[in-house]
Amino acid sequence: MARNDALETGELTDTSFYILLSLVEARHGYLIMKNIEELTNNEFSIGPASMYTTIKKLLAAGMIEQLAEEADKRKTYIATKQGLDLLRKDIQRREMMIQHAKQILNGGVKE
Repeated sequence: MARNDALETGELTDTSFYILLSLVEARHGYLIMKNIEELTNNEFSIGPASMYTTIKKLLAAGMIEQLAEEADKRKTYIATKQGLDLLRKDIQRREMMIQHAKQILNGGVKE
């Protein structure tokens, strides 16, 4: 059975989440990877193959757009309004998941 693409269901994978978060500001590939490593204190990293596959999916879904290619052939990307809206929605989804987990782990006590 084929797995649904997370973007089609309106949910972001961790890789898509961090790439989209990094593209709140315009960045090229190497800067995206470095930003994610710095943001997560090297606890999460994305390799080039995974990053560019995810970038292609985000581009196709209209979540990011490519800006003009730089003279050194680096492609710079930035999140679109649609991408930022999905990022905000996914943050809310993740916060709700954490609330559910805390409820269960704390014996049903709401915080």
